[in-house]
Amino acid sequence: MHNLGTVVRFEIIRTLKKRSFWIAAFAVPVIVGAIGAVVYFSNKTSESQTESLANEQYSLGIADESHFITPALKKAVNAETVTSKTAGIDAVKSGKLDAFFYYPADLNTQTVEVYGKEVGIFKDSRYQTLANQLLTQSASAKTDPAMRTVLQNRVQYNSTTYNNGEIDKGFLKLIAPATFLVLFYFMIATFGNQILTSVTEEKENRVIEMILATIKPTTLLVGKLLSLIVLAVIQMVVILVPIVAGYFMFKSQLSLPNLDLSSIPLDPLAITLGATIFIVSYLMYTGILMTLGAAMPTAKEAGGFFGAIMALTFGPLYAAPLFISSPDSPFVQALSYFPLTAPIPLLLRNAVGNLQLIPALIAIALLLATTVFTISIGVRIFRFGALEYSRKLSAKEVLRRKS
Repeated sequence: MHNLGTVVRFEIIRTLKKRSFWIAAFAVPVIVGAIGAVVYFSNKTSESQTESLANEQYSLGIADESHFITPALKKAVNAETVTSKTAGIDAVKSGKLDAFFYYPADLNTQTVEVYGKEVGIFKDSRYQTLANQLLTQSASAKTDPAMRTVLQNRVQYNSTTYNNGEIDKGFLKLIAPATFLVLFYFMIATFGNQILTSVTEEKENRVIEMILATIKPTTLLVGKLLSLIVLAVIQMVVILVPIVAGYFMFKSQLSLPNLDLSSIPLDPLAITLGATIFIVSYLMYTGILMTLGAAMPTAKEAGGFFGAIMALTFGPLYAAPLFISSPDSPFVQALSYFPLTAPIPLLLRNAVGNLQLIPALIAIALLLATTVFTISIGVRIFRFGALEYSRKLSAKEVLRRKS
């Protein structure tokens, strides 16, 4: 294993020199920044249009048979009183009025009718908006302050729940352990295909003979595994640093919510379990993808199996509500203990707090055993199949050969 450092350095330096690595790394913060810029300018444009619409003056007539609209509001919008519905409609048709609102005698069973001069498909809605505002504000003026608060749905609530005598933090307690679920998704989705093709690359370039002349297969695969982990961390830092910096620099301009990190509770057990499940799961899937790559003669053939691996990995996300509401169901238990589907259920259940310590340790042990077995099989496949350029190895052939 004295060449392990050489392999790790070579893989990291070779990948860091590739433009595709940096394009993939910076693409995410650039896209997020572009979306943020679009949202910012869109909000600015919408605000300016809303202000211009609010400041626009147009002639208005009102026929109020309900006698609900207060005179003060009519005066505030410079509305003139129209004697009948027919007269109001005729005034709009002839151009004497820009808009006419008809409030029927019974607002419970009859419809408020709005007529206006066409000013564009997006600006025509201003008439109905104003008609509704006049009704709402008139209702507020006719009720006491407490009734107005209830009717306008502005009642404030403060709910407090307790867990073992202490105030429960609610969704805040999910943030820290759920971070490992997000990291696992990011690492596999971003680096999955690169892991798969990292082993077949040398076979396709026909340089594997020279590499194996000086380096053992075990050293080569373990070195690739470690280098991929380092590269994944580098790419994650490259993506997260601009996003975090952009949040603190432009959160006011983009109206982003204020995040108080000090209010996030940190559960040492949940964080430890989440970190352990994340690390072991990532190593297991890295081993699976590298083993698959070692068994295939080309990256193209290896890529055909990539979709199936991703389906097993992220398919359980469709059953996420079941993991939260029915963690003891046989279906959830089966997905939690089967190594190929276990990472998502375990990380999600750990985040919401329904994963007990003993079941978690059993699942982690199964994941670890699968990881060791997969990597050992990968080394064996690579040892016998590294020089196979035209065919993939069969399982019987690998198991029958002696080390």
